Amino acid sequence: MANDTPPKTDPKMKAFIDGLMAQMTLDEKIGQLNLVANPSSVITGAVVNMATDKKIRQGLVGGMINEWTPEKLYNIQKIAVEKSRLHIPLLFGEDVIHGHKTVFPIPLALSCSWDMEMIKKTAHIAATEAAADGVKWVFSPMVDIARDPRWGRIAEGSGEDTHLGERIAEAMVKGYQGDDLSRVDTVMACVKHFALYGAAEGGREYNTVDMSEQKMRETYLPPFLAAIKAGAGSLMAAFNDVNGVPATMHKGLLTDILRKEWGFDGFVVTDYTGINEMTAHGVGDLKTVSALALKAGSDMDMVGEGFLTTLKQSLAEGKVTQQEIDQACRRILEAKYKLGLFADPYKFFNKQRAAQEIMSPANRQAARETVARSCVLLKNKDNVLPLKKTGTIALIGPLAADKKNMLGTWAWAGDADKAIPVSDGIKNVAGNGLTVLYAKGANITDDKELAEKANFFDKTASIDSRTPAQMILEALAVAKKADVIVAVVGEARDMSGECSSRTDIGIPESQRNLIKALAATGKPLVLVVMSGRPLTLEKENEQASSILMSWFGGTESGNGIADVLFGDYNPSGKLTTSFPRNVGQIPVYHAHKSTGRPAPSDDFKKFTSVYMDAPNKPLYPFGYGMSYTNFSYGPVKLDKTALKGDETLKASVTLTNTGARAGEEVVQLYINDPVASCTRPVKELKGFQKVLLQPGEKKEITFEITPEDLKFYNADLVRDWEPGDFNFHIGSSSENTKAAKARWERPADAAPKKAAARKRSTPEKPVQQKVVRKKTL
Repeated sequence: MANDTPPKTDPKMKAFIDGLMAQMTLDEKIGQLNLVANPSSVITGAVVNMATDKKIRQGLVGGMINEWTPEKLYNIQKIAVEKSRLHIPLLFGEDVIHGHKTVFPIPLALSCSWDMEMIKKTAHIAATEAAADGVKWVFSPMVDIARDPRWGRIAEGSGEDTHLGERIAEAMVKGYQGDDLSRVDTVMACVKHFALYGAAEGGREYNTVDMSEQKMRETYLPPFLAAIKAGAGSLMAAFNDVNGVPATMHKGLLTDILRKEWGFDGFVVTDYTGINEMTAHGVGDLKTVSALALKAGSDMDMVGEGFLTTLKQSLAEGKVTQQEIDQACRRILEAKYKLGLFADPYKFFNKQRAAQEIMSPANRQAARETVARSCVLLKNKDNVLPLKKTGTIALIGPLAADKKNMLGTWAWAGDADKAIPVSDGIKNVAGNGLTVLYAKGANITDDKELAEKANFFDKTASIDSRTPAQMILEALAVAKKADVIVAVVGEARDMSGECSSRTDIGIPESQRNLIKALAATGKPLVLVVMSGRPLTLEKENEQASSILMSWFGGTESGNGIADVLFGDYNPSGKLTTSFPRNVGQIPVYHAHKSTGRPAPSDDFKKFTSVYMDAPNKPLYPFGYGMSYTNFSYGPVKLDKTALKGDETLKASVTLTNTGARAGEEVVQLYINDPVASCTRPVKELKGFQKVLLQPGEKKEITFEITPEDLKFYNADLVRDWEPGDFNFHIGSSSENTKAAKARWERPADAAPKKAAARKRSTPEKPVQQKVVRKKTL
């Protein structure tokens, strides 16, 4: 898993930074490690910084977060460049998670497109807009693998699969950074959260993680390495602890793996007050944990100012070294150099460019297409979809005419007033030949306490003055006059995202009651479901004729959804997270391992690994998604069934569009290693291709497989492959595949890799501790 390419040092950059650091005082060096948030900026934590202007003048600030627009940032930068002693420019960062002001679908939705070029394009557009507003550093992509939909931040990532996560991490980094960070249309990516944040116990925000190193390296770390190989310039440490050590001070992660194994030469920033929060973890006071974080490999302190207020004293006491402070300072100055800030600190503040680039018609059109390509059709009984553009539709639901919720979580710069709701999208797409009757039908939730929590940033879960019964009666009266019912239901936007963990991940009861009443009319019922996570939809799957999972689609939500509803775009999305039937199934994911007593079928059989009250399988599996056309798969064909060493195997199927519409299919390759020295998953995704076929068209889809695709981490933490039989599955989802078998041997003179001696390390021992603890990840 090592990065074999050593980092290259630019001699001009080195000479420049050597000269600059030679002039810097200790306070100024520590100041570069200080990342602040103005009191007026978007608050994404419980702390803000005060007297920032004064600190900037004194050279005590290295960067600022969550401020944008050229006017604001120009004035702040002017203080740093013209009022501080050494005129070092600031680095401006922002949570650009799925777009800047043109907001795209949430990352979990984007991943369902399985379209790497499209995902890369969304990152490039976001970079162009953010840079036009003066922002040159974005806290994205989030590459955490997440297999617990109770965790609200599953919305920010690419789902449950490692291989897909790697490909998306690469695409996002390349989209943000391009090939020259000094260009006016690029930004520096910050890959987060290192590491294992998506595995927080119970799906509860900021919670602990206890995991074997084998599983960590096999499942959770590869997307980070993929992002680093793609050139990511920075990385963010996670809030959680990992096997008892907070990630912010985890030397095993931040130095041994990240720096020594992978050769990462960018800088590491903490998450919001991540250093200060280590005190609550129980590892020391602010001075102690600040020293531990620096020594472990954290370079920049976000908002907490632990570095700023304690490192000078820790240096005097010998708790940190001058070399450690200098190294962190150098990494941040190098990032500013690469971004072109020393060459021209005002280069990125241009009101004319911002007016031209931000929310341009081309950007909005791209956003609209992205919405359509991210939707997943989960059910379509009797081909109720696509809808006709004539007749009468009853458009019902608390999200049907809503603008505020369209943007989804983590869209700070987005303007909800410019978002397109479904009601407008239907009118825009269907035209004047369709009659649309509207009723709200229900609140997002009738639970006042839950609504208050969801309304933390904005009133997105308002409770109507009418009673729930009155609202349902109004909806039924509208439904009675219609040919088909379209109900837009789901979560409020801040019912997912940071600190939005839920133990009940079903549609709220208020909306379940509405759906039940609408289903009882006997009319065709189409559910459009908006959320930031997989939901438990078992009852809704029984009640509805059709279900379209639209997620939160961003600025162009309504137009993109309407394009799918009326068939102007044939849905091609596939799930990147398994949908559980109920929370009791969690975790449920496709790459699970077999037990010694595997269930022979979905039927209950005593003394096998089954539930008494539900099947083992999810309601909708990983990789699943329907189309308005049909695809058939031929048998899996292998070009050989016996291989040796580094040979390449070609596995292919003939894919045929047997329907009457052109459509795209995501053809998925899974591999199973049935006999190995360690238990292996029943299926692992190892490749995919998105293919467009016209009606009746056939195409042979071929995957090339090498021993690299067979490798895994064994009990000695050696990544290698083992000879034997392998099963190669190709199909439309993780549960709908055809398979063929081949045997792969090593050449007679080839020996398996041996375990290398590895030094595992934890952070430095806190000063108040006297017990010597075993060093382990």
